Amino acid sequence: MRPFHGRRILLGVTGGIACYKSLILARLLTQAGVEVDVVMTAAAQEFVGRITFEALTGRPTYSSLLDAGHALDHVRLARAADLIVVAPATADFLARAAQGRADDLLSACLLAADAPVLIVPAMNDRMWAHRQTALNAGHLRELGYVVIEPADGPLAVGEGSGPGRMPEPESIMAHIGRLLETRGTLEGRRVVVTAGPTREAMDPVRYISNHSSGLMGVSIAAAAWRRGADVLLVHGPLMVPLPEGVQSVAVQTTQQMRDVVAAALGSSDALIMAAAPADFAPRDPSKTKIRKGDLPAPIELSPTPDILVTTRRDRKPGSIIVGFALETGDPRASAREKLIRKGLDMIVANDATEAGAGFGVPTNRVVFIHADEREEALPLLPKEEVADELLDRVEMLLERSSGR
Repeated sequence: MRPFHGRRILLGVTGGIACYKSLILARLLTQAGVEVDVVMTAAAQEFVGRITFEALTGRPTYSSLLDAGHALDHVRLARAADLIVVAPATADFLARAAQGRADDLLSACLLAADAPVLIVPAMNDRMWAHRQTALNAGHLRELGYVVIEPADGPLAVGEGSGPGRMPEPESIMAHIGRLLETRGTLEGRRVVVTAGPTREAMDPVRYISNHSSGLMGVSIAAAAWRRGADVLLVHGPLMVPLPEGVQSVAVQTTQQMRDVVAAALGSSDALIMAAAPADFAPRDPSKTKIRKGDLPAPIELSPTPDILVTTRRDRKPGSIIVGFALETGDPRASAREKLIRKGLDMIVANDATEAGAGFGVPTNRVVFIHADEREEALPLLPKEEVADELLDRVEMLLERSSGR
């Protein structure tokens, strides 16, 4: 998995009940192709055993600063790491790290490291809210460490709910990916991505829509954020979780999606229109439920606004505009017509009837058609990989647009 495969991460684990999530994180990193060196504090070993991490990573687990034959482990491990992640990071560890202490192996590794450092706090909400903890976290940020905010949710038994909970491993993986990713043209750019279906009401109960889950658009938004972009995700009802780090605006109708996109385009460097907005809407939706026995008259449909066509005048000069063309059968002819008519830099074409592609599946087979009529056909790939292939082309187009 990009950008994890072949990288080496030092995973520091300090003593808190959230240690169980660190096991999942170690597993996810290993599955993504990372070599994981786990360094545990003495307190962490009161919650989770060393051998558990070794079984999940296939590598030794380290804990002692002064064991015979391991006197330079803190230097060796720190220099070998592409990234250091401390998850969970307790209030005590934040305090010691902020002071530059080196009284255990993990804190000594921080002082010996040149690699980026990601700190993932986890503690009681009152401890997180304490002024001294806030000062410690702020000082670590001043030192160049990335300190993410804890999640808001259930804490230890009897402690209720609040900010202090360790974020879920999948969320931490997204932050790790952003730190590991090689920076390119998308860094600091504003990217708008649309995802999912829209819904056009027939009555207060029923609507016209389609089978889009939103996975393709969400994958693109996640990959763009990982590459350092400032991402706005405009989405209809999704069947997949929202990605980490992106700003999101939820809409229901095609008109609503069109209006949000139009408002954002003037300050955006790229628009990737991966959503599947409904093409038609009932002309006169019923204000009450249409009952089965009512034998309603035929429902008249009206076309919804074409988002890419109606927002052309709102585009920022030099921005890159990418559309999608999902058809039944060979999509190339229709895609080329849409590319010209909608003034696109590139269009992504695919066949909704092909096995393993289209809606409701984790993979896709697409053809990139460029404004200069070049075509690039990709094999069947996970949608996350399609997203990266697409963004590689967007970065090249941005480079050309900016004259670099």
